[in-house]
Parts: sequence; C-alpha cells; structure tokens
Amino acid sequence: MTDTPPSYGTPEHPRVAVRGEARLEVDPETARIGITVTARGKNRRNALEDLTRRNDHVLELARSYGQAVEKLETGAFSITPELTQKGRNEQIHAYHGRVHITAVLNDFTALGEFTTRIADLEMTRVNGPWWGLRPDSPAHATARRQAVHEAVQRAREYADALGAQLTALVELADLGAENAAPPVPAAPGAMRGRAAFAGAAPEPAPALDLEPQRQTVYAQVNARFIMSPPKL
Repeated sequence: MTDTPPSYGTPEHPRVAVRGEARLEVDPETARIGITVTARGKNRRNALEDLTRRNDHVLELARSYGQAVEKLETGAFSITPELTQKGRNEQIHAYHGRVHITAVLNDFTALGEFTTRIADLEMTRVNGPWWGLRPDSPAHATARRQAVHEAVQRAREYADALGAQLTALVELADLGAENAAPPVPAAPGAMRGRAAFAGAAPEPAPALDLEPQRQTVYAQVNARFIMSPPKL
C-alpha cells in the first residue's frame, strides 16, 4: 500500500501554497469601428429612404474590403419624430433616423483608409478604433502557462529555503486567467467621432496613420503543493 501524502499537509508532509502570475504585452489582432448613420426628413418616408440609402453605402463600402473586414454587424435602428416646440397640439416637425453598425477589421494596413472613407460619407459618424484580441488568441494560453511556471518556481524556492523538495501537486486553481485582474478598457485610437455632411470636398479623404495599441494579457493561478520534511 503506497503512502500517499495528505492534501491538507502534516508535519511530515508540509503543504506550501503559492500564487503564479503573468502579464504579457502583445500586439492587437482586431480593430473595432463604430459607425452611426443618420437621416432627417420632413416626413417619415423621406427619412427612411435617406437612411436606407446611406446605410447601403456604408455596407457596400465595408464589403468592398473583403476579408479585411472580419465582421460587419448592424445594431440598433431607430426612427424618431421631432415635435414642434410651440402650441399645445402634438405636431410633428421632422423625423430622425439612425442606424448603428459595427465593423471589425483584422488588416491594419487598410484600417486608416477604411475609417476616413466611411467618415467621408454623408451624415455618417465614426468612433474608434478599439483594439482587441480574439477570445481564442494564443496569447491567453501563453499567459496561463507562464503563470503556472511561476507558481511552480515560487513553490520550489520556498521548499529550497527549508532544505526540502516538492513531492506532489494537490491543487491548481484558475482565478479566471486573463480576467482575474481586468485591464482598463483600451481607449479609442487616433480616430474619433466625426460627422460628414453633404457638400464635402469630392476628393477622397487622406488615410489616417493609425498605430495599433498594445494589449495587456493577465493570468493568475493558485497552486498548492506537498513537500518533503524540511531540514530545520
């Protein structure tokens, strides 16, 4: 019958508990752009027609970039009446339409041109970019491995200080890896919100030079080991 050391620790088999941490700085993999298309008309039909046309222009332009635009999604849509400010009767003065679109790009060489071309469209506002990593990015796994390696190294150092050796791992607790200490959300890059209106210069707008913002990946683990009797 084998003499298995207890997981809770004893004087003959002391337990050592440590935390392993890792923090990596990596290049982003995606850039998210928020696009808002607006329209205003004296009646509902005119507002809807203008909004539909401008929305189609945005989608067509985004799709023309092919695989560089990894994701294209339409969010909220609204058409809102504007009431007159005078009189007691509820009379509609105009209608306001709005569509929110999100574009995720993975080709940063096309990002600057894409943002300025979108912003140059009629009654269109652009926000971003917000840089990020994909959920399955290898950077997350790398950070977790480094956190585990640090936990083992730290436990060995404690054992060595006592003239002992690690003999068994009894627990490895994931604290949420990169989400254990959430970083402050990345601030938008150089491109800020802008509205382009009819009458803009017909020449294409110059492409912005956008520098990708490095991303911070965190990982933390708790580890508990059993070590041989210390030499006190």
